Amino acid sequence: MGTLPERFARWFATRGWTPRPHQLALLEAARAGRSALLIAPTGGGKTLAGFLPSLVELSEQPREGLHTLYVSPLKALAVDIARNLAAPVEEMALPVRIETRTGDTPANRRARQRARPPHLLLTTPESLALLLSLPDAGAMFGGLSAVVLDEVHALAGTKRGDQLALCLARLQALAPRLRRVGLSATVAHPEALRAWCSATADPRDIALIEGTGGAEPMLETILPEGHLPWGGHMGLASAPEIYRRIEAARVTIVFVNTRAQAELMFQALWRLNEANLPIALHHGSLTVEQRRKVEAAMAAGRLRAVVATAALDLGIDWGDVDQVIQVGAPKGVSRLLQRVGRANHRMEEPSRAVLVPANRFEVIECRAAVEAIAAGELDGEPPRPGGLDVLAQHLLAMACHAPFHPDAMYEEVRRAAPYSALSRRDFDDTLRLAENGGYALSGYERFRKLFRDSEGRMHIAGKAAARQVRMNLGTIVETPLIQVKLRGGPVLGEVEEWFVSTLEPGDCFLFAGQVLRYERLEPTRILVSRGGEGDPRVPTYAGSRMPLTTHLAARVRAILAEPARWGGLPEPVREWLRLQALRSALPEAEGLLVETFPRGGRWFLIAYCFEGRLAHQSLGMLVTKRMERAGYGPLGYLGTDYVLACWSAFEPTDVAALFDEDMLGEDLEEWMAESSVLRRSFRNIAVVAQIIERSRGGEAKAARSMTVNADLIYDVLRRHEPDHVLLRATRAEAAQGLTDIARIGALLRRARGRIRHMRLSRVSPLAVPALVEEGREWVPGGARDALLAEAAALGAVATDGTEAFDEALEEALEGVRIHARMDRPRHKVAEARRQRRSRFIRNAPRAASPRA
Repeated sequence: MGTLPERFARWFATRGWTPRPHQLALLEAARAGRSALLIAPTGGGKTLAGFLPSLVELSEQPREGLHTLYVSPLKALAVDIARNLAAPVEEMALPVRIETRTGDTPANRRARQRARPPHLLLTTPESLALLLSLPDAGAMFGGLSAVVLDEVHALAGTKRGDQLALCLARLQALAPRLRRVGLSATVAHPEALRAWCSATADPRDIALIEGTGGAEPMLETILPEGHLPWGGHMGLASAPEIYRRIEAARVTIVFVNTRAQAELMFQALWRLNEANLPIALHHGSLTVEQRRKVEAAMAAGRLRAVVATAALDLGIDWGDVDQVIQVGAPKGVSRLLQRVGRANHRMEEPSRAVLVPANRFEVIECRAAVEAIAAGELDGEPPRPGGLDVLAQHLLAMACHAPFHPDAMYEEVRRAAPYSALSRRDFDDTLRLAENGGYALSGYERFRKLFRDSEGRMHIAGKAAARQVRMNLGTIVETPLIQVKLRGGPVLGEVEEWFVSTLEPGDCFLFAGQVLRYERLEPTRILVSRGGEGDPRVPTYAGSRMPLTTHLAARVRAILAEPARWGGLPEPVREWLRLQALRSALPEAEGLLVETFPRGGRWFLIAYCFEGRLAHQSLGMLVTKRMERAGYGPLGYLGTDYVLACWSAFEPTDVAALFDEDMLGEDLEEWMAESSVLRRSFRNIAVVAQIIERSRGGEAKAARSMTVNADLIYDVLRRHEPDHVLLRATRAEAAQGLTDIARIGALLRRARGRIRHMRLSRVSPLAVPALVEEGREWVPGGARDALLAEAAALGAVATDGTEAFDEALEEALEGVRIHARMDRPRHKVAEARRQRRSRFIRNAPRAASPRA
């Protein structure tokens, strides 16, 4: 085990700290010249451990030039780390300069950093890619001694992670003696993460250091007063209890799963805030300035609570936070642990967290997550192979830096773990894509960005081409956004273009924690004023819902299938499950329960898959196509995280055939070719590969123009070069992300020969939440009945028509109204639910209803 120099030992002692074993182990690895991956729970001093060897080395051997590069997935995290590092540097009088480099860094400071780099530079993957594309990158990074990679678990397996891995391979080529330090929270696949951090893509080349576990987290679940909702995911009915918890704590982070939910929860808490507690709002659509103000106020201890999305999941060290409240189901064990770790950001003290499920299924999911944490189990998939679109962009950036030979670049790229298995064919095709767009597009001048010299080396086509490449670097493809400008005031943030298209002058909506009145659309923004009359709407954002992880889904199925495990569930949920067992059947852990029943002149099919929203939406398209061929007359479908529901004109009889594995063959190919899924995926991939430019001459291109261009190119390639590398990348990405084909395949294999079809005469208790859920998709040409008519038929059908169930279904009707009219504020429904007394769970009869 390494030992601290005297100066550092005194500093630890004055703080009352003792160096942790993993901090000393990293110091020892650095002295031996070894790269290392540190995996430790949140609050384990990982960041200080990562920088400690660099600070010790600079104190013992002062020098000029860039010594250590720190890369974080968040700008705010880089700023926070710089602030925290300033304390030991100043208190020990170390000869160390620390600076940050992000998209917010002023131009004069960026120029100074290139001329006279600091000793420690803290940056993001995007800014690093830009720095490496500059002609003087070799001079800036040639003497680099170490790179610290923070929150590695959040980067590996993403496009930003692919970009960073390629940048690390280039850094290693510029500074061969470079030492890597990966910092990660506890993960399910440590060996895969070791390989990702390694300079050779071999996990054996990087030391694995594991921090000792801290105190076990203290978790509890709270339910809303009165009735437990059937569906919905906002959790607003629990706002009074959440506010009471905030009052009783020093500092609380209220985590939610979507930006729309953040706005609604903030408003609900503010209406209850009679004590005028300082409560703030933080999510990714607010302006950078507003987010920074909230972060600074939180760090300074001026806030009692902040309502936040995943933008605050990572790393920011707020040691005064003594409570985390997770509103809505966590969707993953590792994700929940990451959020819980924000409370009491110290290993010696237990993190306190409160789970607030928004509906009945979420109660079970929360229970499954708590059990998994107690068992020490984690979830998450190992990193996937790197994207070819990211590789194309990287090749363009490297040509901006200096000419390269394809053979040497191929070997360099393969030293990045996501590309270690890259075939030469895929590399050459991607290089041709970067060079001239590939065979089908090579005749167009705008795609010719590289050229080859007589020795086969690749050059950028000129200064203008290099400027365009740099302006379009980055792997995050945003949904088209429009700024929200307050009349006579600042820009508040951004909302999606489609939401603006639904607004009329005078409409009100919630944003940035206030009610705004829409006035008019200007060329690049909308103008709003404060206040207004009528019920405000809430902007929603595409892709903001996180799917249920495979591991957590398996635990949910196991709990449902084993009544002996229901003891930890609240009585209303246990009674709900008992009613399901009496009137239909319970979903099995390894099989597939499918119910069919008539209602309102149609037939409904409910499949209890538990594979996540993305998989269920894709499966819904495939199943309804089969229903159409079978003559069942499908009318629509919906996918939640838990179930797939389809409705049709005629009774589905051969249910097993609808879920046969062979649907992932021709059916899948036919659907993906016809649907907009591939086109959406192609547009994003073409943007990352810089076939479609986001910016031209410093001005952002219109989203409509980008989409039209992408559609034209997509059609050309499908017609003339169906095996084009962009189309191959598109199909691979759609299967991995947009459609979750792997999980559908796992479901169908699990269900083979184990499908239990229950033909019922009426809706079952477990089916009710699906029928009042949002997110309905309609089959083209299908009958589109009103949502209220949908709900009206629900009354008195899942039990024996008792008054108790009528009352409960009236609340379900209220839930459907809320989703049918987006302009109705959810808090009114939540308040109505709290005022209404439902006796369904207590009084529902226990006798089984007849089955058909």
